Amino acid sequence: MSWNGNDNKDPWGRNDTPPEIDEVIKKVKERVDSIFGGGSSGGSSAGGGFTKKSASLVFFVLALVYIGAGIYQVEEAERSVVLRFGEFSEIKGPGLRWNPPIVDSVSVVDVVRVRPHRHDALMLTKDENIVDVTVSVQYQIADPKKYVLDIRDADASLVQATESALRHVVGGSIMDDALTTGRELIAQEVKTRLQRYLNKYNTGLEVVIVNIEDSSPPRQVQEAFDDVIKAREDEVRARNEAETYANGLVPEARGQAQRMLQDAEAYKEQVVSEAQGDATRFNLLLAEYQKAPDVTRNRLYLDSIQGVMSNSTKVMIDVEGGNNILYLPLDKIAESARGVDNLNIPSNSSGNASISDLTNQVIEEIRRRNRQEERR
Repeated sequence: MSWNGNDNKDPWGRNDTPPEIDEVIKKVKERVDSIFGGGSSGGSSAGGGFTKKSASLVFFVLALVYIGAGIYQVEEAERSVVLRFGEFSEIKGPGLRWNPPIVDSVSVVDVVRVRPHRHDALMLTKDENIVDVTVSVQYQIADPKKYVLDIRDADASLVQATESALRHVVGGSIMDDALTTGRELIAQEVKTRLQRYLNKYNTGLEVVIVNIEDSSPPRQVQEAFDDVIKAREDEVRARNEAETYANGLVPEARGQAQRMLQDAEAYKEQVVSEAQGDATRFNLLLAEYQKAPDVTRNRLYLDSIQGVMSNSTKVMIDVEGGNNILYLPLDKIAESARGVDNLNIPSNSSGNASISDLTNQVIEEIRRRNRQEERR
């Protein structure tokens, strides 16, 4: 008996005795039988347990759930890799697909979408300089089977392969190529090497494009590098100016050379023509000389003296038999006498007079003319 006189009840009037286990199990069984059409009495097929109808209903529901769980949609840009009992079975294309759950496992991958990857790192070049290179890689899945089955993490492998290929190519290049003119070539070499790595690892990935977005020296040496770039630009400008000057000078020099060649040809023709004329004149003179040698000789001498005197304004003559030198102002004499053609030189028909006698006659005539001028 309890302390308050109420057997098996708490102070608030509730029964605090826990129910028996058998009673709990009995109540649960009765509730389940009522759900699936069972009665309160047991032992008979009509009154207790599962009926055929209820069993078929349960099986049908489970079958619908199983079939619905295996239906999935594959988009136009996707492929599904099917594994049956953990072993590769097939690759299915776009459309509404079904695979039995538990038996098959399906991995759907996008084979059209281009995936980007960007990598930035400091690298050592061939000439022992440090450059900061930023490269972007665009890739896509080319083989879904390899991407899903042959490698654990294809994207992580691409990241590591990109850094390896980039360091290999930049490490074999000089700083000028990595920073200026060689960036395109470096990008092509990185793409080729990266694709070779991905094929070797069986990643199933295909590199679409590799681009060197930026390459620059470290910030600590940026000013010095800017000075180098400016000096290189000055060199290119000076070279262009020199080429421009050469392009203008060379044609002019060629024109002058051509003109000199033409002048030389004209001078050659002139000299040849003069020589031919002198030869013809000499032949004619020779014929006259053979007819009258003394007269021809005197005439030649006088013509030579006349040519010399006409081109000279002053003549110094050593007079024979004296110590004095005769000075002849030919320019003054020419003004008064108007040339030596008016000199009255007696001819010597005998032809026995020497050249010195003829010279003396010319001098005497000139002296006579001078005396006449003084008397006037």
